[in-house]
Amino acid sequence: MKYVDEFRDGLTARLIAEQIRQEASGQREYRLMEFCGGHTHAIFRFGIHDLMPENLKFIHGPGCPVCVLPAGRIESMIRLVEQENLILCTYADLMRVPAGRSTHKGDSLQKARARGADIRMIYSATDALNIAQANPERQVIFFAIGFETTTPPTAAILKIAKAMELKNFSVYCNHVKTPPAMAHILASGEARIDGILGPSHVSTIIGSEAYAECCHTYHTPLVIAGFEPLDVLASTLMLVRQINEGRAEVENQYTRAVSKHGNEKACALITETLEQRALFEWRGLGELPDSAMQIRPEYAGFDAEKRFSIDHITADDIKGCICPAVLRGVSKPDACKLFGTACTPEDPKGACMVSSEGACAAYYSFGRFR
Repeated sequence: MKYVDEFRDGLTARLIAEQIRQEASGQREYRLMEFCGGHTHAIFRFGIHDLMPENLKFIHGPGCPVCVLPAGRIESMIRLVEQENLILCTYADLMRVPAGRSTHKGDSLQKARARGADIRMIYSATDALNIAQANPERQVIFFAIGFETTTPPTAAILKIAKAMELKNFSVYCNHVKTPPAMAHILASGEARIDGILGPSHVSTIIGSEAYAECCHTYHTPLVIAGFEPLDVLASTLMLVRQINEGRAEVENQYTRAVSKHGNEKACALITETLEQRALFEWRGLGELPDSAMQIRPEYAGFDAEKRFSIDHITADDIKGCICPAVLRGVSKPDACKLFGTACTPEDPKGACMVSSEGACAAYYSFGRFR
């Protein structure tokens, strides 16, 4: 397939890996955070970590949108949908993410559906809109999550719903922003980071320029990387060179998809329907200022948080789960006592084991027999 096989060539991969080994100084460590969960899975699936020198380590970041959603936000929706005669729509991964422990131990949207709640798995934001049209007598809520990648579809359906004057449709907005999370991790200093593999899909929306302030402030190089193994290897080499030269710049390896200013039409649509939220809780990172989006007052009629009485819940993760530490880059999945025993993809106890982009799922699928 064009533009896939070319980026999975084994000989080229070994040549780039050899170049990394030659240029990585033996006098220092290279600690590189792959912010995006897609990169984590590529690193494990294609054995990229096995090609690296001993002094180069990949650190997993909070780049999984399902993983960073706090348990309390899920539990809030479970309570609402079980109290009201409404339909809740959301993406597949979120269905199995464990909620808090205040009502049912290890609860989830999937378990709530088994108890009788009308919770439906959808494949696109438009599906939720279609369900609202098909059920005019019932309120329909779209549980919207994700980084900047999935924000434009939510913005689009808000605009469509307003144009259609739908009275039974609303959005529970949980869209978060990448640069503030990066800045928080670098500012905390909890995990030493020498360079960052910048996210791919997010960057197609916000562009490479969006990371400039963060890199400059914390003097940390960032290379936007594609998802294929050669993308990751080439980006790693670019980071090694920046670190060796003492540079802290934003470089774009993924030029076939990412531009300097991103998708300006998508960004304009987001600005029209959504605005910055003053404070938002992230799983593992706590409450971060200016790190999420909320629905603008002009679209308040479609804001589930204004239309319904939604309990604000602060919930703990399941006892023994170290997902918060994994998301901060200070621990590895296999350091968790639950990993691979009580916690598996079939019966996840933590969010990082649920999502197809979660670090624990990557370890379990491609690395648990190492």
